[in-house]
Amino acid sequence: MSSPAEFYKSLPPITKAYGTICLMTTVASHLGLYQLENIALIHELVFSEFQVWRLLTNFFFLGNFSMNFGIRLLMIARYGVQLEQGPFQRRTADFLWMMIFGAISLLALSIVPILRGAFLGISLVFMLLYIWSREFPNAQVNIYGLVALKAFYLPWAMLALDVIFGSPLVPDLMGIIAGHLYYFLTVLHPLAGGRNIISTPRLVHKLVARARLEYPTNARVPQERTTGVAFTGRSYRLNSSTGRGFSLRRFWSS
Repeated sequence: MSSPAEFYKSLPPITKAYGTICLMTTVASHLGLYQLENIALIHELVFSEFQVWRLLTNFFFLGNFSMNFGIRLLMIARYGVQLEQGPFQRRTADFLWMMIFGAISLLALSIVPILRGAFLGISLVFMLLYIWSREFPNAQVNIYGLVALKAFYLPWAMLALDVIFGSPLVPDLMGIIAGHLYYFLTVLHPLAGGRNIISTPRLVHKLVARARLEYPTNARVPQERTTGVAFTGRSYRLNSSTGRGFSLRRFWSS
């Protein structure tokens, strides 16, 4: 079993960078190093005072330390990693563009008053979950050891659980909408005879190449699983069917 440092080093670049920034943002907030209102998406300040950094920084806050925060980080670590190492293997620029397109879509949705929120990070993570569920639709997942279902239905099951536990419904719905929009434009529409109208811009390819972010070509790529465990409260495992998977012990107290 690899050490935590080896596991962290093995993570693909975009997922690792986003998860790390989200964790550091919450740590800095917990330590009182900044005020949340300084990074929140406040549309009036963006347009009237040109505080454009809010369009980016609001995606990095997933909430204060809590069980929900831990679950969101686990979603990044599991579904983001499987996407970047699987369907997006050696396509780092395309994965980065997917994240950028999702962020832009969520910002556009947030203009609608009933969808407006100060932080869109949870929606962006839910978009990752939705796209993963479409790329691995037949994978079997088990929620809290109680309900087994196909991955295709996981976003809706997680949305239902959020409602049951009193979490807001809107962020999850926004993530599903953004994820479906991306999947429709890049997969479903081209399969129906159309063309991909949101192909990755050359600028993103150049940025990834200049930053040397391409994932190593000899990286181990997880195969689509037929069974799995999601959020059992103890640990979860990637690629466990091969006997070479890894697990993350719980990092919140239950």
